[in-house]
Amino acid sequence: MSATTKEARPAGPPPGGPRGGPMGMGLGMPGQKSMNFRGSLRRLLTVLRPERARLIAVLVLGTLSVAAAVAGPKLLGTATDVLFEGVVSRQLVQVVPAGTTQSQAVEALRAAGQDQLADLVGGMSALTVGAGVDFEKLGSILLIVLLVYVAAFFFGWLQGRLTARAVQNTVRRLRSQVEEKIGRVPLSYFDRQPRGELLSRVTNDIDNVAQTVQQTLSQLVTSVLTVIGVLAMMFWISPLLAVVALVTVPLSVVIAAAIAKRSQPQFVEQWAWTGKLNAHIEEMFTGHALVTVFGRQDEAAATFAERNERLYDSAFKAQFISGIIQPALGFVANLNYLVVAVVGGLRVASGTMTLGDVQAFIQYSRQFTQPITQIASMANLLQSGVASAERVFELLDADEQSPDPVQPAALAPRVQGRVAFEDVSFRYEPDTPLIEHLSVVAEPGQTVAIVGPTGAGKTTLVNLIMRFYEVDAGRITLDGVDTRDLTRDALRSQMGMVLQDTWLYQGTIAENIAYGVDEATHVQIVEAAVATHVDRFVRTLPDGYDTVLDDEGGAVSAGEKQLLTIARAFLADPAILILDEATSSVDTRTEVLVQHAMNALRVGRTSFVIAHRLSTIRDADVILVMEHGQIVEKGSHDELVTAGGAYARLYESQFAAAADPAQ
Repeated sequence: MSATTKEARPAGPPPGGPRGGPMGMGLGMPGQKSMNFRGSLRRLLTVLRPERARLIAVLVLGTLSVAAAVAGPKLLGTATDVLFEGVVSRQLVQVVPAGTTQSQAVEALRAAGQDQLADLVGGMSALTVGAGVDFEKLGSILLIVLLVYVAAFFFGWLQGRLTARAVQNTVRRLRSQVEEKIGRVPLSYFDRQPRGELLSRVTNDIDNVAQTVQQTLSQLVTSVLTVIGVLAMMFWISPLLAVVALVTVPLSVVIAAAIAKRSQPQFVEQWAWTGKLNAHIEEMFTGHALVTVFGRQDEAAATFAERNERLYDSAFKAQFISGIIQPALGFVANLNYLVVAVVGGLRVASGTMTLGDVQAFIQYSRQFTQPITQIASMANLLQSGVASAERVFELLDADEQSPDPVQPAALAPRVQGRVAFEDVSFRYEPDTPLIEHLSVVAEPGQTVAIVGPTGAGKTTLVNLIMRFYEVDAGRITLDGVDTRDLTRDALRSQMGMVLQDTWLYQGTIAENIAYGVDEATHVQIVEAAVATHVDRFVRTLPDGYDTVLDDEGGAVSAGEKQLLTIARAFLADPAILILDEATSSVDTRTEVLVQHAMNALRVGRTSFVIAHRLSTIRDADVILVMEHGQIVEKGSHDELVTAGGAYARLYESQFAAAADPAQ
């Protein structure tokens, strides 16, 4: 073992917590960014591009559905004309003889001085005095109306089905992209992101995007097509009334745009505070025991209340302001309805329109304003969805770790485990040096212990070996191969890691032990458990190795959870072991047993052991003492104690009090 360093400038603690590495979770909240609504909306639309075929089919089906639905009022207007003409023809018998044609009836009415009634009769499509209602014709029209509405329903049903398929496929791809992205971002990204905030982006925001796209896509297509179809029918029936109806459209657009402009910032703030509240809840639930022990429930509750109140305020403003759109446009639509009804009635009386056409036009005016109101109301949902989409896109746009080499180097079939730091420099922040010009060689099979005060760079050293972070200068080699010339999977497959903070996932004890080994047999799992003294407590459990653990490992104690992680590393049989305070949670007796197991495991393997409890590293081949990112001492336990330097002071600070009877 050899080590040489050049003096480094003093460094403050790196980000990520007091341990100076990625294991600590940063607690800072991200600042709110301005919303690029148009850019994010365009990008959201490009996400739908793979569903082009389905979306074209949705457009075609929507056109057919709307065309059928738009034809309905005109057909019903024709049915109304048949009824009205039949009723009028019966009443005319009192003035004009039965069987009189329409033109003869108009002449007779004018001759009798009943010009207004003559205009009304003259505006009808066909009338024979005394004929009454033509129920056969009326029945045929109503049957056609029924078939038209059934066709509109069928096409609309198909459109909804295809829309749902397209949207869910899109959201599934978006979730996959986020999952893949999380695997590509560097560990420093997680240091800066509160866990609850990240979970909120992956779950709440994506769900909100799905809901937004689903509702707006189906309603928007139908609404736009309805506006076009209804407008065409309105001009066909009466250009004058169509112009009257269109007068209110610019007013509706201005009102909707003004309200949407004020509500958009509130939606951005709403989802930002949603993430912050989720982050706080996750932190408090994870650390519930410590919050209780230290009596911080009131402070946690106060923080929750404050963020919950901010979320309430922003959500209330967003929903209230955007919710004004619909009643405001409804008021404008009612004004339009009033004008159309009055003008239409006058035109029927003058004989320039039939009653059926006025009825159809009033229906069309309602159909015309309703989709416009829906489109405007979608601003509420769309703004919320785009705000969530931007948060997801921020995650997808995060800087990624450097890609693996196109033609990676290959290690020997049996890795020896020689690890060398060659003039390595590294810093978390550009202006805060941590490790400067470090050169260290760990020979195959050696156990290298790393000790030093908090923030000295111990965890950083092993993080660089694992390529959780990239060195700024120099290089790290494994059996003479630069680790940057290897793929990360190839490098990390040679390493086993046991952390002070244990991690278990929801599954059986056997599955947790076999987490790092594909197709591990039950015999191999039990052997690893026996070697690491896990088997003794597993057999006391009712279900043994089939005991199901949750993600917090609630069925076992803290020390037993750490033993399970040690068994996991044992089963993986790595060439290099990294143990970061791996026995800190076990009792003294178990620690001795685990140390024996680790000694057997370390035979023929290079091991890096980070330790604060110096009693666990007395048998290490070489001990490195780090301060401010540099190695200030190296040697065996006995050599360093005899030297009386930094290691000796650390050793005495831990054991002097116990050795002094006066204490």
